[in-house]
Amino acid sequence: MTRVLIADDHQMFVDGLKSLLEEEKELCVVGEAKNGFEVLEICEHEPVDIVIMDINMPLMDGIQTSRELSKKHPSIKILGLSMYNDRDYISDILKAGALGYVLKNTGKESLLNAIATLRSGSNYLSEEVSKTLLSSFIKNVPHEQAMEKLSDREKEVLECIASGLTTQEIGEKLFISKNTVETHRKNLLYKLKARNTAELVNNAYKQRLIQ
Repeated sequence: MTRVLIADDHQMFVDGLKSLLEEEKELCVVGEAKNGFEVLEICEHEPVDIVIMDINMPLMDGIQTSRELSKKHPSIKILGLSMYNDRDYISDILKAGALGYVLKNTGKESLLNAIATLRSGSNYLSEEVSKTLLSSFIKNVPHEQAMEKLSDREKEVLECIASGLTTQEIGEKLFISKNTVETHRKNLLYKLKARNTAELVNNAYKQRLIQ
């Protein structure tokens, strides 16, 4: 029996993933965590074989959590999970100790294959992820250029932040929830390697992402 811990701060996604995994007789979901601190706490008291680790979580993200978990519990396998097929996300969590990386839109078969592959002690990268890494090596894309790959929505949020709008005001202007705005803000901080809003805007101007 493979004991799985799901780490993701979106309950609807967790519920769907849990339902999917519990259909498999050889898998057992032993817990859920909404942030990195909860992951570490559960792993201190529950036997866990694999953590399905979302990269974007509050308080302590998946990359930092993977780093800490690998130090404290090296026997636990980590499967990175994200909606972003981004070279930096992929490489960062693999360097932090994850053995695999899958996208949130992956199918059931691929996810189960990833879990089985990690359980056997091997690494797993989905086909899309492998293509992203291979493409970045072939094109030799500089790290700074890769960081500039923002989605259209992220660019809109970035422009609003630079204009001094609050989270509430950005949500109202773009017709999205406050939580969605915060998720985009967090992704922007990561992609532009900024520690706070001021540094985010400064880096965006330097990279000519905003005028």
